[in-house]
Amino acid sequence: MKKTPTGTWLPAWVPESSLTLSVLLVLCAMVQSATGGYDGSMLNGLNILPSYTDYFDLGAATTGLNTASVFIGGFFGPMVSGIAADRLGRRPAIFWGSVITLVGILLQTAAQNIAMFVVARIVLGFGSAISGIAGGVYLSETFASRWRAWGVGLLNDFYYVGALIAAGITLGTGEWDSTWAWRAPSLFQGIFSALCIVILPFIPESPRWLVHEGHFEAARLAVAQTNSNGDLRDPVTVAVYKEIVDTLEWEKKTDGHSMSPRQIVRTPSARKRLLIGMSAGPFSCVAGNIIASYYLGPELDTAGITDTVQQLKANVVLNVWCLGCCLVGTHLVAQWGRKPTALLTQCLLVVCLFVIGGLSKVYADDPDGASKSLVYGDVAVMFLFQGFYSIAWTPLLYLYPPEVMNYSIRANGLAFSSFMLNAFAVLFVFIMPIGLANIGWKMYMVNASWDIVIVGLIAVYWVETKGKTLEEIDAIFEGEKHSDVPDVEAVRRGEKTVDVAAMDMQLVGVDVKPE
Repeated sequence: MKKTPTGTWLPAWVPESSLTLSVLLVLCAMVQSATGGYDGSMLNGLNILPSYTDYFDLGAATTGLNTASVFIGGFFGPMVSGIAADRLGRRPAIFWGSVITLVGILLQTAAQNIAMFVVARIVLGFGSAISGIAGGVYLSETFASRWRAWGVGLLNDFYYVGALIAAGITLGTGEWDSTWAWRAPSLFQGIFSALCIVILPFIPESPRWLVHEGHFEAARLAVAQTNSNGDLRDPVTVAVYKEIVDTLEWEKKTDGHSMSPRQIVRTPSARKRLLIGMSAGPFSCVAGNIIASYYLGPELDTAGITDTVQQLKANVVLNVWCLGCCLVGTHLVAQWGRKPTALLTQCLLVVCLFVIGGLSKVYADDPDGASKSLVYGDVAVMFLFQGFYSIAWTPLLYLYPPEVMNYSIRANGLAFSSFMLNAFAVLFVFIMPIGLANIGWKMYMVNASWDIVIVGLIAVYWVETKGKTLEEIDAIFEGEKHSDVPDVEAVRRGEKTVDVAAMDMQLVGVDVKPE
């Protein structure tokens, strides 16, 4: 461990092994996303439990309110998360977001009525939004470019780890004859935020935030720790560091020193980056997964599976399946690319929704005469849908936006993407149980229709970011890279060489003396 300056009040003792540090960064990603996954799966289970629905005397509207209230907090969290990440630092923003999340979880566990439960979930959603957005920005800026797709992709992949744990816990407590059947799963949700707080002292601050704030030696050390086992004079480390310094200096000269939310729409390039980057949030939200993510019980009801225990078991199996699919998807995103993977997934989702809608209609027309093959076929396609969704949208949700956005708009841009996602989610999570109750199978057909529009938007407007550092992606939008160093991956592969001493001389006014 090496005591590492962070430029903030939150200290760090960082392992010099880049591999060990990457594992810690992955664990940080895991606990961030596991909270959200746990929440979705837990509510899925609770909405099936009579001990929960009877305690709050829930109807369709109050079920939607209890479930969707977390997105109200998620709606307001992004309004401050970008500013907090820019001003306080990436790690302190993650810390305070985790603390607020813990407060919301404790209130949720102790809820005595619907009002208290809703307020608690708003607080929980607010804290999760802050830590999640700061975590997405932090990991995209800190991971070495060769590991970024996996490192940041896992930020949302572990959604299903949390979901699987919640599904197992709600299955285990489901037969308890007390309110702890739902309070215990709620209390368990706090373990992820607690783990995040424990990990933070052992990972460095974002090198890009450090450079922007003028902490150059700390930034170079952070780059060395994540790329070359702490070797400050490694060619890859020097190339990455100089690329960051040159690009941020160009941004300051071109865009000014403002880091306010208005920066995201200040220039044509910023607006283009924002629209492309933030689209991942709304696109993933309206794709159709909300039905199975929060209302698996009603969805299975439409397919003829109404037994509570069978629905809880289906919830467990679904999350195992989705975890495997999103890991496959992260591999595709890293090897094949962001845009092709998104297009493949979205097309498969359209097909699945039309099939689910058709099979559900056949069952709805004659529930008593429906064959078991029809019921199981409908459930199988529902599972395929969630798996296909997981292939692209799970890893891309937090990977793609910070890649597309440059430093000056990254935190606020990702916050805006999350804001739009939660705005849509508040609406869709609330209306889904009402829509399923009133129009049944037609809800799937409506969802499939707007998914076709999303396919076209991705095909026309998305750009590919695979294999590039965050600074090298500038060339796609600005027409040029704002540093004269060779591309980092070319240096790493030995295709290009760098003169470390010469680069040190070029960093005029920056103290780059290695320790």
